[in-house]
This record gives sequence, structure tokens and C-alpha cells, in this order.
Amino acid sequence: MLSVIIITKNEEKKIRDCLESVKWADEIVVVDAGSEDRTVQICKEYATIVVTEKWTGFGPQKNKALALAKGDWILSIDADERITDELQDEILQTVAHPADHNAFEIPRHSNYCGRFMKYSGWYPDYVLRLFKKDSGKFSDDLVHEKVVVAGKTGKLATPIRHYSFDNLDQVIQKMNDYSSLSAENMHLNGKSASLGKAVGRGFWTFFRTYILRLGFLDGKEGLMLAISNAEGTYYKYAKLALKNKHPHEH
Repeated sequence: MLSVIIITKNEEKKIRDCLESVKWADEIVVVDAGSEDRTVQICKEYATIVVTEKWTGFGPQKNKALALAKGDWILSIDADERITDELQDEILQTVAHPADHNAFEIPRHSNYCGRFMKYSGWYPDYVLRLFKKDSGKFSDDLVHEKVVVAGKTGKLATPIRHYSFDNLDQVIQKMNDYSSLSAENMHLNGKSASLGKAVGRGFWTFFRTYILRLGFLDGKEGLMLAISNAEGTYYKYAKLALKNKHPHEH
């Protein structure tokens, strides 16, 4: 049995296409974090289980969904991701004959402001999303959570389609949200930063994305991505530096 798990909040624009792409699964579990739009109503058309839980961070939220799932295999996807027919076939064949693997990484093909990126560190961008329920759980990170798995991990060939950003407004909003969560996560783990470190890390992120990871081959979107990556890194460390200086202020 295969269970798909998804966490949501205010995803009415993207969640239907996501759910359509996984409706073949034996079970769909959605944990919503108090959506104020039509997300929950749409999810109830497709999902086996839909619950609303207080937001506690990406890792803890996904572990709540994992605990509710009944399948022996878990496929974790986000509201802005799609499983193609080809990937569906590969997933079903894989869970039927997993050999000695307990988990599988899946490549991800991401769309940035209308362009599917081929470089910039965005492809193939393997993410561990398919695993045996009794072999894995999510890390408790507030953001950039990952699946921690016991046993052997393999790789699938067909990519997830990822509609990450439709426009720069979304880029800026997510950059702000993620840099705040990352700074909080690092602060909780005893990390420190300075303004100089924030600037240095920002420049390094731009160089790595645009030059080392060949972002310039992704055209103007490659340049836009390199700049927004650099900004996100700068703000993450700048926010951490301020937290170190004023730990009780928000």
C-alpha cells in the first residue's frame, strides 16, 4: 500500500493539480495548518484523511502526516509539485520490486518564473521522497527538513515537476519567510553570524549559483535566481546576526 502525504496552508491555487497527479495512490493524507482559503475543501475531494494542526515547522508537520499514514510505502510531495504519468509508473514498479532498498531519491525539475531550469544547481536536484514507513522519519528542522532513513537508498530516473515560483513577488515573500525560519533554526542550534559573514556568504552564493553551477546557461532567469539566492543567504545570516545581538526581540 502506498500513502501520499502532503502538508498545506493557503494553497488553493496549486493544490488541485497536485492532488490530481497523485489520485492513483492507495491513500492521500493532508495535514493543513489553518488555511483561510479553499484549500481544505479541495483536499476533501481527493484525500482519505484531512486534518488541521497548529503549525509547528516543516519537519514536525510532515511527521504528523507520516504518523497518520497507513501505507507501508510513503510518497511525500509538496502542493507545488506534480507526479507525471511516467513517474507514477516508475514509482509503482519500484515499490512492487524495491530489491533491498528502503528509500529512493527522485530528481526534481523546477520552474522559476516561467522557465524550467536546467542548471543553477536546480537540476537534477535529487530529493528523498519515497520510503518505507518503518524505515524513515523527518528531521525536526523548522525549515529545509529532510527524511532520515535507515537502510539502503536508491534513485529513480523520472523527475517530479516542481512549480516553485510563478513571479518575483512569490520569490521575495518566500525569501523573507525562509530566511527568518533558517535564522531561527540556526539560532536554536547555537550558531552565530556577523554582518560581514552575511555579505560574504551572499557573494559566495551568487558565484556558486551563477558561475560554478552554470546558472548563466539558464538565461535571464538564471541571473535572477542567482541574485535571489544571494539575497536569501544574506538575509538569513543578517537576521541571525541580529538575533545573536538581541536574542529576545522578534
